[in-house]
Amino acid sequence: MPRRILQGTVVSDKNDKSITVLVERRFTHPLMKKTVRSSKRYHAHDENNACKPGETVRIRECQPKSKSKTWEVVLGEA
Repeated sequence: MPRRILQGTVVSDKNDKSITVLVERRFTHPLMKKTVRSSKRYHAHDENNACKPGETVRIRECQPKSKSKTWEVVLGEA
């Protein structure tokens, strides 16, 4: 099964080797026919503590690293 890759903005890097990424998606509401913005926060593993708040990063699914982290930062892309 392919791993999902999402793109979002880093909103927090306070924990060691962890970041919080805000991923925003747009879709058309089925009844109102209006474009709606929806966002969700994901906890991602950042091995080298390289990401800083405000940066745009790509994250991909991985096996669970901890209770809340099932995503990791894709290196070499941004």
